[in-house]
Amino acid sequence: MSQPPSYRLHPLVALRAVRKLMSNGEDTHQVFLLIDALRGKTTLRQFARFRQTETGRAVLRERRRLLDRLSNRASLAALPAGSLGRAYYDFTTSENLSAEGLVEASQVSMAALPADDMTLYRERSREMHDLLHVVTGYGRDPLGEACLVAFSYAQTRLKGFALIAAFAARKIAKSRAEQPVRRAVFEGYRHGRSADWLWGADWEGLLAQSVEAVRAQFSVKPPKYYRMILAAIREAKEDADAAYVDPSTTSTRPNPLNWVRRQAPYAPSCPSSTQSPSRMSAGS
Repeated sequence: MSQPPSYRLHPLVALRAVRKLMSNGEDTHQVFLLIDALRGKTTLRQFARFRQTETGRAVLRERRRLLDRLSNRASLAALPAGSLGRAYYDFTTSENLSAEGLVEASQVSMAALPADDMTLYRERSREMHDLLHVVTGYGRDPLGEACLVAFSYAQTRLKGFALIAAFAARKIAKSRAEQPVRRAVFEGYRHGRSADWLWGADWEGLLAQSVEAVRAQFSVKPPKYYRMILAAIREAKEDADAAYVDPSTTSTRPNPLNWVRRQAPYAPSCPSSTQSPSRMSAGS
């Protein structure tokens, strides 16, 4: 006889997971551990809402798996430029990502789940992650992930998302004290609050639509502070590159103290309707 699910919160487990995640942002399975540790009954409430939507009823009736659609790389590549599906394909290809990769990372927390409607909903929530990167305009860089999990918290009320956003904002702000990092993350939360509920979206039907049309349909606002910070980082890097003196091109030995080192980190381009942006908010 199967045991009833437990809705207890496990704050110590969550704290350990978030610390590991802050030290290694690519350790995706920590996201799933963290989300599960603080899930409580939140997913039950979200699932009840999903089941009341037209899309939710169709997904559950047809046993529709978003993974099946996102795994069909050939059909995504064949979609027109500017469409959500093509932007998703371009993003995952350029970043060497796949929907199957999230499935593997989530096995830590989802391997023992029964094949029921709730599991179908949680799997769908997981597969949405990189689609959200494209629609919201947040990249895979640490700040983009922090903004996206803040957006996701506003949409789902999953406490794990809030914890990740808070810790990430604090860490990034320390290294970027001159930039409005916390404003950018809070803006992600505000945009999640003002947008329509993307967890109930008919993603399969949206893939052929343009990214801009999807954003307009769900009232997703473009990020202001995030783009401002990326532009400042990019400009600083370009200035440093322009000022750098290659010692191999000089006839006399230069003074190392006069060299301008390349200090600015890589700043990815903001995703647009034709080129979109780790998986820090991948928890279902």
